[in-house]
Order: sequence, then C-alpha cells, then structure tokens
Amino acid sequence: MSNASLHAPAKTAVEQCLNLDPDESCAIVTDDERKAIAEALYTVGSDITDDTVMLRYPPGNQHGEEPPEPVAAAIRNADVVLAPTTKSLSHTTARVEACESGARMATLPGITDGVFLMGMDADYDQIRQACADVLAQVEDAEEIRVTSPQGTDITFVPGIRGWREDTGIVHEPGDFSNLPAGEVFVSPETADGRVVVDGTMMPHGQLEDGHTIEFSVEDGTVTSIDDDGLRGEVEEAAEAVGDDAYNLAELGIGTNIAVTDLVGSVLLDEKAGGTVHVAIGDDHGIGGTVEAPIHLDGILTEPTVYADDEEITLPSADS
Repeated sequence: MSNASLHAPAKTAVEQCLNLDPDESCAIVTDDERKAIAEALYTVGSDITDDTVMLRYPPGNQHGEEPPEPVAAAIRNADVVLAPTTKSLSHTTARVEACESGARMATLPGITDGVFLMGMDADYDQIRQACADVLAQVEDAEEIRVTSPQGTDITFVPGIRGWREDTGIVHEPGDFSNLPAGEVFVSPETADGRVVVDGTMMPHGQLEDGHTIEFSVEDGTVTSIDDDGLRGEVEEAAEAVGDDAYNLAELGIGTNIAVTDLVGSVLLDEKAGGTVHVAIGDDHGIGGTVEAPIHLDGILTEPTVYADDEEITLPSADS
C-alpha cells in the first residue's frame, strides 16, 4: 500500500491523538516489516516539526521483548513517540521509562495497513466518552465477574490496582495509549475461574467458528491451557522467567464502537466495543509487578460483565 493512502490515518494519529507541536521532538520507532506505516507517520510528523526521526530495527521474537538500547535511549529523550512494530513495545521497561521521563507515546503492535486504515477511521472523542461510561461502572467494584455462553466464568479482584483508560487521546506528558485505541483495563491482584476464548488469540489469530481456547486460573496464575500453540508460547517464556510467565495479567473491556467485526488482529480486535479480553504474562507496564517476555491477549466476543454482582452496560454501535 502506498504512503499516500496511509496519509489520512497517519494525520489522525499524529495530529488528533498525539497532538504533536512544532516545538516538540518526535520519534517514530518501527521494524523491517512495518516500514510503510512508519514512513507515513514520519511524513506527517516532519511536516509539523523538524525534530522528527525514524528508527528501524529487526522485528523482535516475542511481544513484550525489550528493544535495542539505542531505541530505548531515543524514546526516553523524545516528546512524542509512535511505535508501529511487529512485536509489541507496550509492556516493556523501555516504554515505561520513556513515559516516566515525560514522553507521550502510542504503540501500534502488529499493525497492518488495513488495520491502520480501519482502526484510525474513528471518532476518538466518542471513544473517550465510552471509556468514561465503562470506567464509572467498574472502578469502585471489589470484584468483577465475567461469563460467556462458551463457558467462561472467572472472577477478578482488582484490589488496590487502579483501572486505566486507553482512549487514544495522548496529550499530556507521560500519557500512553495503543492505537487504534478503545479499552478500559486493569491488572488484577488475583483471579479465579475459567476463560474460554472464542475470538482472537495469538499464536492463531482469529479463531474459526466453533474453535475455542480454554485456560484455567487459580490465585492469579494460569494452571492449565488446552491449546498446544498457546501453551508452547507460555512454556517458552517460562524458560526465561519461570512461573511469572503464567501470570494472569489483564482484564480489558473494549470500547471502540467503530470496530464491529473481528479481523484477526489482536491490536484491533481487543478494542471492539462490547468485547472482553484477558491476558497472560507481563503486567508491569499496566499497574502490576510481573515482568515477562510475553503478553498474550484472548478475546471473548459474547461476554457478560458483573461489577459486585450488578451487570454493567457494555458499549455497542447502537449505544
């Protein structure tokens, strides 16, 4: 796809979402497989400020793997960072330290040209309001229970860990978001129950009709996984970090009502309004304490969510 066709979503990202100013520095971080999107972002950024750079490195092996140190150093010293990469930088120490240094940053993990075009064609003020509506229903609850017709029944205890919003509006120093955006999420202190994923989950992408992935959770730890591919990814991470790889890392609620169909991209599909996603692995970048080289999200397409036994209203295109 040409750089010109990606110009409009790149303008949305740089101007509306990141609000880049002519007096600021901007770093575009990418890898060898996402160059077209990075170049579109670079073109828009360099039209606004002369202090725009693009850094490219070979794709990582796992989501959550740390980038090379020169990349980490560059983003620590930038005002605005956009990272369209094959593997996610969202849950890395480099990203956390950049935001702590005052950078406002958006990661676009696994982004494709099609997802970029579709996911950035949205009203981000409307998404911000949907996030606020969900947050108001869940932020004071002691327990969150999620069920689904496929067999999910799991209870999360947020404890003292705060809920966070991924609105796509990244205007203040230290702000962070995925793009495309749209979710409210928490890294729970603990969780117990059963998760049955029927939407999208790596390493498979979007699951075929009737295919599900099931895992069980006890005291915040994944104790069994019925899928060989997913189990293999977690076991590989466990060779590096031990039992932390089995951490139940995240509960997220999608709020992007412009995303009406799953496309097989976790980045986009987890934002779909009315879905829920549950992640395994790293959570230190979202309020938890576990550092692991994976963060694997599984998406539930038909969830019911209860906050302290009261069913909440999930976002939808009709709301």
